[in-house]
Amino acid sequence: MSKIDTEKFKTLLLEHKMRIQNGTILTSKDDLHISSDDLADESDIASNVINQHVSMNMRHRELNKLRAINEALYRIENGGYGHCEECDDSIGMKRLENQPWATLCITHAEEFERVQSQKAV
Repeated sequence: MSKIDTEKFKTLLLEHKMRIQNGTILTSKDDLHISSDDLADESDIASNVINQHVSMNMRHRELNKLRAINEALYRIENGGYGHCEECDDSIGMKRLENQPWATLCITHAEEFERVQSQKAV
């Protein structure tokens, strides 16, 4: 990739990083607190547990995305950005524009998704 392209993606990655760091998903603690009023019956408890589970999953996804963004920024600095980790082919521009932290070309990403979905069954 040319210098202009890496600068464009570096800027895009930094914007995504800033949105995550400045967003409320990682910093909000309201959804993790259970008031004594919400412990009145089992349906309230179940609802709170579900809400907490959803919140924790969202935080986990955002932290994973933040980690992937930092790794992509590292690859930009070290010249490995934009190449598939499996086959070393270039990752498509549309894929990088949609997901600038991508580490796999579309072929290997689809294969990875297929394997993950089979493990879930």
